[in-house]
Amino acid sequence: MTTDEPQRPDLARELITRATDSTAHRAKRVRDQLDAVQLGQGRHTEHANTAVLRRILAEHDWPGHRLVGPDAARAAWRIALHSDDDPAFQRAATTLLARAVQASDALVQHWAHLHDRALITSGRDQEYGTQLLLHADGIELCPLRAPESVDTRRATVGLPPIAVALKAVRRRYTPDGSADETPTVVLAGAT
Repeated sequence: MTTDEPQRPDLARELITRATDSTAHRAKRVRDQLDAVQLGQGRHTEHANTAVLRRILAEHDWPGHRLVGPDAARAAWRIALHSDDDPAFQRAATTLLARAVQASDALVQHWAHLHDRALITSGRDQEYGTQLLLHADGIELCPLRAPESVDTRRATVGLPPIAVALKAVRRRYTPDGSADETPTVVLAGAT
C-alpha cells in the first residue's frame, strides 16, 4: 500500500463526505433519534451512495489506496458495507475489493467485513463473525458458519479472536451495560 497522494483526490473527497454523513445518520438511528421522515431521507442517502460507488467501481474498479488514499478507501468500504438493499452490488463490490487486497491496494480486514455482510444480506451464514445484531436484549452474532473454527478463520485475515471483538463492541454500544431503549440494528464492525 502507498502513502503517496491519491491519484483522484476529487473522488476521495466525495467518498469521505458521503461516508461521514451516512455514519452520522446511522449513529442517530441506533440511538433512536430519528423521525419517520429522517429515516426515509437516510434510506435515500444510502441508495444515492450506492449509485455513486457503483459508478466509481464501473469506471475505476475498487477505489483503493493508490486511487483515493486510505481514508477514502475506507469510506468506499463503508458505503459498500451499508448497501444492504442491493445484495448483488455488495457481492460484486466484495469481488472487486478482493482483487484490490490481492494487489496490496486495500485491507483484507475490510474484505472480511464486506464478505460477511454480503453473505448475511444474501441470507447465508457469515464466515468471520464481523456482523452483529444490536437489539434491546444486547448484542449477538448474526448466523455464523462453523462457529467452532471462527477464530482460526479470523486469524487468517488479521482479526482478533471473536470473544475479544464482542467484548469491545459490547463496551462501545452498551457502555453502562444496558440497552433497554435500543432498536434492533445490524452492526457492521466486530473488529
